[in-house]
Amino acid sequence: MNKVVATAAEAVATIPDGATILMGGFGLCGVPENLIKALHARGTTGLTVISNNAGVDEFGAGMLLKARQIKKMIATYVGENREFERQFLSGEIEVELVPQGTLSERIRAAGAGIGGFFTPTGYGTLVAEGKETRTIDGKAYVFEKPLHADFAFVKAWKGDRAGNLVYRRTARNFNPMMATAARVTIAEVEQLVEPGAIDPDHVVTPGIFVTHILQGEHYEKRIEKRTVRAD
Repeated sequence: MNKVVATAAEAVATIPDGATILMGGFGLCGVPENLIKALHARGTTGLTVISNNAGVDEFGAGMLLKARQIKKMIATYVGENREFERQFLSGEIEVELVPQGTLSERIRAAGAGIGGFFTPTGYGTLVAEGKETRTIDGKAYVFEKPLHADFAFVKAWKGDRAGNLVYRRTARNFNPMMATAARVTIAEVEQLVEPGAIDPDHVVTPGIFVTHILQGEHYEKRIEKRTVRAD
């Protein structure tokens, strides 16, 4: 089975306005750069983006924010993106802030077909407003629902034509679970190989979860916050 598409533009061509998209990455690591750039160029608007954070200004989801293509962000923090912060504080964008572990588990629950879960995180805070709460063994919990999406953009180190994926280091944080939680998963990889070239024991995301795969290009090795030693 060959799931390869020639370009990122081809991969995002059918994504409609108003779609909900899971976007992988942790800080600036493991970001599906090519797919985001292609979506930006296509001009798709009214998007709901689920991501750990929104990258930085003009990189990753940051370029979609600057172009006002995102209607709602579901993320863990505003982070290093000044435009995200500005839109959030001015009320120009809808934002749902979710504790990082809760975000991860909500995505995992969607991929596993779980209808929700109870967590103590956020109980008694704004995060719990309007949600079911329960006391279990004397401890208070809040109910969280799974996070499904129409599409998932994921970035992997290596993948084969059947969609099997391998990640490296920090890029493994959110990408694997996001790959399981969308109706259509599109993966971009640094290395595209033939089926059989990846040791089955090394596969993190099986190809059954991946709809399309493409060879990425021109990846940037950015540093989110540079810390240098004083002279």
